[in-house]
Amino acid sequence: MKRIHFDNLGKNKYWIIIILLSLVLILVEFFKPFEFENPKVYKYMNVIGFLLQAIYWSKLFWFKNTVQWNKKGAVIRINSFMGKSLSFDQIKKTELNENKLIITKNGGEIVTFDLTEIVESDIQKLNEIITKNTIANTV
Repeated sequence: MKRIHFDNLGKNKYWIIIILLSLVLILVEFFKPFEFENPKVYKYMNVIGFLLQAIYWSKLFWFKNTVQWNKKGAVIRINSFMGKSLSFDQIKKTELNENKLIITKNGGEIVTFDLTEIVESDIQKLNEIITKNTIANTV
């Protein structure tokens, strides 16, 4: 059975700190506000900044099945390279039938996820995340 990696983007402070640090390093190299004895220090700062960015954005490829969400929406990538992006305020209802998660949007569009090889606890957690955030956005 396969697992789903869940990533709450609003709660993970470490990744936010890493992104901010990488942006600071890139901007310091761009403006060069300090004078160092070794001029290559700025190049190293720039490389480290872009390397941190690359590590952050490569998170999408670390796991085959991922769910990334915040209070506005979610990106669900299950058994596919490209994920489906869902906005919680556009979800009308969700159904969990025989290892298939069926999401109906307000416009009538239906999004289906095949969860046949996924662990049952992860299926329940995915459904809980979607329903909890959908209800929170309607209140």
